[in-house]
Amino acid sequence: MVPISLAYKGQLRCTAIHDNSGATFVTDAPKDNFGKGESFSPTDLVATALGSCMITTMGIIARKEKMNINLDGTTIAIEKHMSADAPRRIAKLVARLTFPADISNQYRVRLKEIGDNCPVAKSLHPDIRLEISYNYPDSMADPFV
Repeated sequence: MVPISLAYKGQLRCTAIHDNSGATFVTDAPKDNFGKGESFSPTDLVATALGSCMITTMGIIARKEKMNINLDGTTIAIEKHMSADAPRRIAKLVARLTFPADISNQYRVRLKEIGDNCPVAKSLHPDIRLEISYNYPDSMADPFV
């Protein structure tokens, strides 16, 4: 169990506190939903959670399985698409992971399996469409991985 405390600060903003570490951040409603859009919205955090969970879980399992790979420098671009109809909700998340050049082919299928099955991905509502691509900068990469 991880305790998290939230306080509504008015004007569609909240402060969140990770009770174990004391780390804090502010959420703000997006401009298209009456907010100022000056910080992450709650649905932005869902998209952020997906990307950070994918790469963190890859790092954990790579370490556990002694893969001897370095994921430092991996980048993830996330797009969050909201539904056009009511009720307002996330309709689609697009994640594009780009890995360092030195990730060998022998680990690429395993990394995809790990990313696709991270805890956040498995916690999302099945109506949210996920489009995830795993990209490697070398020309020998299998486009279906």
